[in-house]
Amino acid sequence: MGDPRKPRKKWERPGHPWIKDRLARELELIGKYGLRNKREIWVAQTVLRELRGKAKALLSLPPDVRVVKEKQLISKVYTMGLLESENSVLEDILGLDVEHLLERRLQTIVFKKGLAKSVYHARQLVVHGHIAIGSRRVTSPGYLVPRSEENLITLVSKIPQVAVRG
Repeated sequence: MGDPRKPRKKWERPGHPWIKDRLARELELIGKYGLRNKREIWVAQTVLRELRGKAKALLSLPPDVRVVKEKQLISKVYTMGLLESENSVLEDILGLDVEHLLERRLQTIVFKKGLAKSVYHARQLVVHGHIAIGSRRVTSPGYLVPRSEENLITLVSKIPQVAVRG
């Protein structure tokens, strides 16, 4: 039966392995966002696919039920930081692409805030434990930073300060 705590697969492979345009696009994204492998892109695509699926499912609901669930989904996606305002509509969720999600990764935000010289340097800082969100160290470069935690990202020194006697 297996261990009940065993993590599930978070991504799906592309349907066809050798589409030249997709391969070129994936390589471009790997370079731009400093990703380790294509699986990190596939994880982002799977998350977006699930969000779009939820939005499409809401379109077929009756109007009275749809309004409530639509507000819940939009507020969830807004707190994730993928939408610009809470007054967005479902079409905005359907219009999201993988770059919107890759922009919310901790690695990218650390680089954009100027805490690292490059996206690869940002990845190394995160993995080595030099980045904290509030008082909590996060060592996963793929952590999706919610809108509320974006301003709490700081650089932390692992070396304790020693008083110098002179």
